[in-house]
Amino acid sequence: MAREEVKDQVKKIKVKVIGIGGGGVNIVSEIAQTLKGVSFLVLDTDFKSLKSTPKVVEKLSFGKELTKGFGSGGDFQLATKAALKEKEKIKKIFENQDLVIFISCLGGGTGSGGSLVFSRLAKNLDCLTYGVFTLPFGFEGEKKMETAKDFLLKIRKYLNAVSVIPNEKISQVLGQKISFKKSLSEINKILAKNFQSLTEIIYKAGLINIDFADLKTVFEGRGKVCYLNSLEFEGENWQEEIEKLIHAPFFPYSVEGAKAVILKMAGIKTLSQMNQISKKITEKISSEAKIILGISSAEIPKVTILATGCKEEIFPKKSVSKTKPEGTKKVKIQKPKNKPAVIRKNGLEVKKEAKEAEKEILEKEKIWEKPTFLRIKFSKGQNFLGYGSSR
Repeated sequence: MAREEVKDQVKKIKVKVIGIGGGGVNIVSEIAQTLKGVSFLVLDTDFKSLKSTPKVVEKLSFGKELTKGFGSGGDFQLATKAALKEKEKIKKIFENQDLVIFISCLGGGTGSGGSLVFSRLAKNLDCLTYGVFTLPFGFEGEKKMETAKDFLLKIRKYLNAVSVIPNEKISQVLGQKISFKKSLSEINKILAKNFQSLTEIIYKAGLINIDFADLKTVFEGRGKVCYLNSLEFEGENWQEEIEKLIHAPFFPYSVEGAKAVILKMAGIKTLSQMNQISKKITEKISSEAKIILGISSAEIPKVTILATGCKEEIFPKKSVSKTKPEGTKKVKIQKPKNKPAVIRKNGLEVKKEAKEAEKEILEKEKIWEKPTFLRIKFSKGQNFLGYGSSR
C-alpha cells in the first residue's frame, strides 16, 4: 500500500475533546492552544463562560429555556434537565467520532449533571469514550465533594475508561503558596502533554506500531480506571525517571494492578534501557495483564504509558449522595415506651399452667377452711382461671 494511502487512512481516525461546565470549558480552552491533531468542543449553561474560548474551540450553549443563559447555579438537577431537553442536538456531537474525551470538574451543577447526560447518550454510539474528571478542593466543602463522588460513580458505568485528578493533589505537589490560577494552569499543562502523547500513539507510526485497534483493546469494557502519563527521560539515573512515570504525583493511584497496558517508547536507544523500563512496569501491573508495545524514534527519550483496570480506592462502593427526592418528608417513627414483651406459649404449656393454678387455689381454700358448698358456688359456670365453663 502506498504511503499516501496509509496517511489518508490515519487521518480518518477522529478524536474530539469535550469540556463540560465552567471548569471543563477553562481546561479545554487552555489545552487547545498546544494540543494538535484533535477537535475541541465546550458546552455550558452559562453563556458568558463561552465568550473567551479560543477560535479553534467549537462552543455550544444549552438549557436556555431553563437557565436563561446564566448557568445552573450549582444545581445539578437543573443541569440534567437542561441537557436532556437538547439530547438530540447533543447526540450529533458524537457522530463519526472514533474517540471522545470528556473533561469536567465534578461537584458543581453543569459539570456533574451535564457530564452524566452526555456520557449516557454516548454509551450506545460507535465510539470509544474516556472521561477525565477533577474532584473539588477540600475548602470547597464536604457537600460538594459528596456530589462529585456520587456523580463520578454514576458517570463511570457509561464510559469505557475514567481518570480522576483530585484538586487537593495540587497543593500537595506544588505547595500552599502557589496562586490558585497558576495551580490550575499547571494541571492543564500536564493534561495537554498527556493528551498529546495519546494522539501520538494513535497517529504517529513507528518501528513497532500501535494502531487504533490496540487502543480499543485496552479500553474494552466499561468504567475502567485509567492511568495516562508521559515523561521525557533526562540524565543518567533512569530509575528515578521510571518511578515518576508509574507514580504521577497528581493521580491518586498508579499503574499497580493494571489489566491492560499500552507502552510507547520513543528515542530509547539500547535494549538494556528498554528492558529496564519494561521490567519495572511489569513488576507493578497484574501478572495476567496484556501489554502492547510501541517503539519509535525521537531526539529526546520519551515514554508514554496508558494503563486500564488499575487498583484504586477513590471510587465509593455505593452512592454517597444524601440528596432526597423532591416532595419527600422525613417521618418520625414513635417507639413504644416500656411495653412488656409478649411471650408466646404452646397448648401443653397453657394446660399445665392451668392445672397448677387450680391446684394452688384448692390448696389455699383448704388453708382458709372454706366450706365445700361455698367453693362449689364459686366455681359454678366458671373455672378457676375465669375462662368460662370447663364443660
